[in-house]
Amino acid sequence: MTESSTVAAANANQPQFLGHPVGLYVCFLTEMWERFSFYGMKYLLLLYLTKYHLFSDAGGLDVLGSYAGLVYAMPVIGGMLADRYLGMRKAVTFGAILLCLGHLGLAYEGFQAYVENGVIVQDTGAIQVFYFSLALIIMGVGFLKPNISTIVGQLYGKEDARRDSGFTIFYMGINTGSFIATLLVTYIGESYGWGYGFGLAGIGMVLGLIVFLAGQKYLYGYAEPSNPALLKEKVFAGLDREWLIYLATIPALFVMWQLVQYNPVVHNTLLGLSFVVLVGIIWFMVTQCTKEERDRMMVLIVLTISTVVFWALFEQSASSMTLYADRVMDREVFGFSTTAGQYGALNPMFIITLAPFFAWLWIFLAKRNMEPSTPVKFALGIIQAGLGFGALVLGAQFPNEAGLVGAGWMVLAYMLHTMGELCLSPVGLSAVTKLAVHKVVGVMMGAWFLATAYSELLATQLAKLAAIEVPAGETVEVSAALAGYTELFSFLLYVGIGIGVFMLCISPWLKKRMHGVH
Repeated sequence: MTESSTVAAANANQPQFLGHPVGLYVCFLTEMWERFSFYGMKYLLLLYLTKYHLFSDAGGLDVLGSYAGLVYAMPVIGGMLADRYLGMRKAVTFGAILLCLGHLGLAYEGFQAYVENGVIVQDTGAIQVFYFSLALIIMGVGFLKPNISTIVGQLYGKEDARRDSGFTIFYMGINTGSFIATLLVTYIGESYGWGYGFGLAGIGMVLGLIVFLAGQKYLYGYAEPSNPALLKEKVFAGLDREWLIYLATIPALFVMWQLVQYNPVVHNTLLGLSFVVLVGIIWFMVTQCTKEERDRMMVLIVLTISTVVFWALFEQSASSMTLYADRVMDREVFGFSTTAGQYGALNPMFIITLAPFFAWLWIFLAKRNMEPSTPVKFALGIIQAGLGFGALVLGAQFPNEAGLVGAGWMVLAYMLHTMGELCLSPVGLSAVTKLAVHKVVGVMMGAWFLATAYSELLATQLAKLAAIEVPAGETVEVSAALAGYTELFSFLLYVGIGIGVFMLCISPWLKKRMHGVH
């Protein structure tokens, strides 16, 4: 009996719920609560720093950029450690514990910053606790995020027809958690107290950890270390390899604690690392690839670089778009008062509602030989990201009597951004696995995530173009703020459309060099 048939037989004997292994729902709920904590905190972060600790816009954006860049870079290391040593169960459990501790730390606010004789007085101790809590979350996501998805794949045989629908259910769990959290956590945080919001996000992560630990029997050993004996080997000062990995997290936490406070260091490190990886890939292409392999790798490089543009535009949501909603938008909707952070829930809401349509659309077009190629989908995604800012630029032309922009324009912007995401994101990782030369698939996947991490930093640097320097103790002037954000969004509109149209123009050239890869 082959390995795949053995796995298939084992999977067939698993308890089922609604036609899928019960283990899928364990992963679904774990990831849902993890995303609940992550997104709830993400959309509070900048508002908390600028409104409670009175950071400048630029200072708050630097912290957000460092955090977001590191949180997307660390899963590369966490995934590697799980693959080679820990196994997915241990990595996810350890990551979840770090996340719980991080959110617990965020719930400590300290005293609110105030202005005395024109000088801002901040609780520096509480701010350091905040930075260390971010470091815990960065490390926790690094261990948990890449491995929970891998467990889902292990629950199905390679030829199991339910595999894609299982991942669809899992994907809906991610977005359900994001949607509920962004509505609830941001409302609690902004309306009742920042610590309550962060604390609620932490409770979500604790629930996720409980679900994962309680559901271990439904994972059937698929998430265990591939070589348990390797973990028990004594490698340093009487410590076995497993405990050495856990303890090595302590100095790494202190490094992250410092890095999150120094955006230029993170920015330059990721930029330098990206350059080194790119040079290494080009050297590999020139010296070790056939003409066909070289062409495909070149296409993959172009697609990867184009995602930096897309995500730098898309990730304005937690930075400039959240500040926009807070300062210059009329947030009264049908008689209800909404908070600025709650608008981040529009992205997962539109994913849940529009993803089935896009899945149907690509199949419908494919049957008629009309489905766009991968480069064209990337181009359409970037163009729609640009058009989303066009909605905000247009909306700025029609302020109300108080000079505020209607919330409907933000809804339209998020819808366009999400449509762009659905064109680009689902096919991105697939493109890596199909276009990369087999021996460097892991490197190219790492490069893909590195590009995403760098785009997070770039997003906050772009947002700083509309940073408003408000004198201590004074409020933001609505008309001046609206003019600044409109100027930024106009620039992003042109960038998105310009790069997207360029990608459309070169898509025939890219498609030809994919050599039949769809």
